[in-house]
Amino acid sequence: MSFAPEPAFAHGTAAKTAVLICNLGTPDEATPKAVRRYLAEFLSDPRVVEIPRPLWLPILHGIILRTRPAKSARKYASIWMKEGSPLQVWTEKQALMLAGYLGQRGHPVLVRHAMRYGQPSVAAALDALRAAGAERVLVLPLYPQYAAATTASVGDAVAAWMQRSRNVPELRFVKHYHDDPGYIGALARRVSDHWMTHGRPDRLVLSFHGLPQRSLALGDPYHCECLKTGRLLAERLKLREDNVVVTFQSRFGKAEWLKPYTEPTLVALAKEGVGRVDVFCPGFVADCLETLEEIDQEARAAFLAAGGKEFGYIPCLNDQHEWIAALAGIALGHMAGWGSASDDPDELERSKQRARAAGAMT
Repeated sequence: MSFAPEPAFAHGTAAKTAVLICNLGTPDEATPKAVRRYLAEFLSDPRVVEIPRPLWLPILHGIILRTRPAKSARKYASIWMKEGSPLQVWTEKQALMLAGYLGQRGHPVLVRHAMRYGQPSVAAALDALRAAGAERVLVLPLYPQYAAATTASVGDAVAAWMQRSRNVPELRFVKHYHDDPGYIGALARRVSDHWMTHGRPDRLVLSFHGLPQRSLALGDPYHCECLKTGRLLAERLKLREDNVVVTFQSRFGKAEWLKPYTEPTLVALAKEGVGRVDVFCPGFVADCLETLEEIDQEARAAFLAAGGKEFGYIPCLNDQHEWIAALAGIALGHMAGWGSASDDPDELERSKQRARAAGAMT
């Protein structure tokens, strides 16, 4: 096995601590070519599609990658921001703000972001951190609820990078934080702020990303963790059980997925006479195609077409203060004992400057 070339080891260099936040990924552009490249990487991951490769790859390359990119590109174009993909914009800002929040607390660590599929890749981000002198790296996936298809896949990417690295840093990995009090508090604040402006709905629908039903039988804890997040959020908001509905979205293929499905549930609620719903996606910490297009456009249209009167979409946590503070708390809890505050005093001021640039401090 050959290892990637690395800078010569510099004796006496102060060790640095780093946090790498990782999200799913996004095409570089809202074009069929860019979407095809992204989908080819995403749907080739055996964690994502658990079908034997000899059966799946001909379907992927012979059918899906020939028909889906153009349609998906139009969807991406409908939610694209002037700065780029919403997921990329918000994740980059979260990294910038997290560095500032940690610096404020006396932990001037390096913070970078990566995408499991697309750019910047996990390997590229880890290479950059090693080049910056990071000897301790906390990998923090931006998936509050653990799933093999998401969280574990980030671990696969980190492991693949380690296999080709000579000087491997000390690594820690955050598995989940679906019941973290700070995270639940941030979700509750987001919902409460929305209601202060728009009033309360007849139903609050909490839509999580779906997984094949068989993942539950195979031992994936995702379904249970989603339900716990929903229960804790409802308790924090002091809502009755019949005011909250937990659903699952983004079904792909013909197999049975976790139920109830989001859009059919919304249609059923409308037909039952429920006039107003608010939909919130607690499992997504940054707005993206699945929230802005699938929920705020497609699900909205389906609910209203079925007779619903008002549809409220509650934005994801994005750059909300309570969320970044919670993320900082999660990171600090997992960095205990690393002594990050004393490694590089100059990084403290740089962290504060980055936070100010992101609007985290006044």
